[in-house]
Amino acid sequence: MVDLTTTYAGLNLANPLIVSSSGLSDSVVKIERLAGYGPGAIVLKSLFEEQIMAEAGKLMDGHDYPEASDYIRNYTKDHSVGEYLKLISSAKSKIGIPLIASINCLTSTDWIGFARQIEEAGADALELNMFLLPIDGSDPRKIEQVYLDLIQRVKGKTNLPLIIKISPYFSNLIHLVQQFHAVGASAVVMFNRLYEPDIDVEALKITHAEVFSNSSDLRHTLRWIGLISDPLRKIDLSASTGVHDSEAVIKLLLAGAQTVQVCSVLYRNGPQYIEDLVGGLTRWMEEKKYSKIDQFRGKMSYRSIENPRTWERSQFMRYFSNYH
Repeated sequence: MVDLTTTYAGLNLANPLIVSSSGLSDSVVKIERLAGYGPGAIVLKSLFEEQIMAEAGKLMDGHDYPEASDYIRNYTKDHSVGEYLKLISSAKSKIGIPLIASINCLTSTDWIGFARQIEEAGADALELNMFLLPIDGSDPRKIEQVYLDLIQRVKGKTNLPLIIKISPYFSNLIHLVQQFHAVGASAVVMFNRLYEPDIDVEALKITHAEVFSNSSDLRHTLRWIGLISDPLRKIDLSASTGVHDSEAVIKLLLAGAQTVQVCSVLYRNGPQYIEDLVGGLTRWMEEKKYSKIDQFRGKMSYRSIENPRTWERSQFMRYFSNYH
């Protein structure tokens, strides 16, 4: 009998599989259904910083993008902050696993006071989905300081564990995540899936690329988890993007992830696929004679393998020089 229990951001989870933030977790009915298939935790669909500010009457009319302001106001009418708090409290009364609230944000403005209300509504933790895209030649240190200031200010408003979901686009991820921990973050999710534009060459307009991840997207996350899980033992790492089968879950745990998040594969295969992912992990552990996840977590991380440089180099010359 294997024991899949793990801890994440101070929470006790039945297994390391987490349903990441998406439309799959935007209602009590959906959340209850997800929980029935046995994930370790569920992250609510994100509430946007702009929604909070709009409801508070603090979204300025002189927004740089008027159409965005109109959209936010209309969206807020149907998806109020109050409804989000009700969703938290109602869902918590229906499920017996950790429920993580999520806010998509990039500034440390007045919205952060809402963090206390999320705690009072019954959320077990708060995930901040953060992405700031500088296009003006700003000093990278100032950009990173925006993240640190935000974490510190939110931490001052709530006792909830703070989880930071980030992109890979930083000059030194290890140093930055160490700073996240220093100012109060309990865990980091690597990585958020960003909106990616495309170009319609016939209509000559900007469109969007594929929304869902595919299995090849795993490699980028896998490399970074393998590289930084050893020097960052004081903060939990959750792997996200490209997880489409139980083998991917196992790989990320071997690389050192504390938990693994899934989304796209559940859209494609249905929430019942959670059972397949957990079942595949269980069978593999039984075959390998592991009784607990900690017995193999990080076994293939940077400092645990014979040649750590395998994680560092792209190995382009070695692996592709024979292709002509």
